[in-house]
Amino acid sequence: MSDKPSPRFAFFGTPHLATVFLDDLAKSGLTPALIVTTPDRKVGRGLAQTSPPVKVWADSHGVPTLQTESFDEKAMQKLGSHEYDVFVVIYYGKLIPKTVLDIPKRGVLNIHFSLLPRWRGTSPVRAAIAHDDREVGTTVMLLDEKLDHGPIIAQKKFTPADWPPRASALEEVLTHESAHLLAEILPAWLSGDIEAHPQNHDLATECPALEKTDGLLDLSADPYTNLLKIRAYDTTIGTYAMFERPSTGSTGSPQAGSGRAAKQIRVRILDAHLMGGPSTPLRAGTLVIDTVKPEGKREMSYEDFVRSGARPL
Repeated sequence: MSDKPSPRFAFFGTPHLATVFLDDLAKSGLTPALIVTTPDRKVGRGLAQTSPPVKVWADSHGVPTLQTESFDEKAMQKLGSHEYDVFVVIYYGKLIPKTVLDIPKRGVLNIHFSLLPRWRGTSPVRAAIAHDDREVGTTVMLLDEKLDHGPIIAQKKFTPADWPPRASALEEVLTHESAHLLAEILPAWLSGDIEAHPQNHDLATECPALEKTDGLLDLSADPYTNLLKIRAYDTTIGTYAMFERPSTGSTGSPQAGSGRAAKQIRVRILDAHLMGGPSTPLRAGTLVIDTVKPEGKREMSYEDFVRSGARPL
């Protein structure tokens, strides 16, 4: 075992997947000296005051926390009260000002789930799936004042075995891969044995800004493109299609010739797959919808849903 002391670092993060990252770091002998996260929030119908997952993790591991909305004088005093080798940022979601970037000896390391300079922005995994990248990855970069602009310290490429994956599942995989990469390169970074290299800014691409309407599917269009969207937007804007259901009588059965207009309904498409024979190219086949959630209804199988007589528009 190495006689070198563990690096002293502060960790910036908030949601559950940040705790997955912390667990992997802890297994590698890396535990933060301070965790910076958001304040407690009122959650649920009862508006119970609830700590972010990273705060819960910190309490269970005896790590002090700084919960702050902004880096005001009080927050800066706490950050500056100890010397830190480095800060580590993942799943934080807030801009970090230069006054904070200048605190640690070896800068602020940010984990970004893309092979920068491709897919700068807040949703790189979803952008990669929606654009059928196939080869994805993670980057450890030195944070500067511009979004995902700083020099690159290390990258790791990753090719999912099954494509396209759900974005939520791929994010979890990349969380583990990123923790392992950071644990591997951190000693060399702190000792000055590796350098950060500027990005090629001419090749930079930005994650598209998404609106709910971007999740609308045309089920008569290319099946593969629809599948990419279903998998890419699984836990963000989601995907949906418009259906028409015949009017029903008192028995609840579709009534032909009733003179009543058919009802249009919006249906969330939760999962689907492509069906084709052994010789079917990867991008070809028929889109088979597996599960849906009609407006105002529970989640159900697509087969159960179409038994109501609903048909896509």
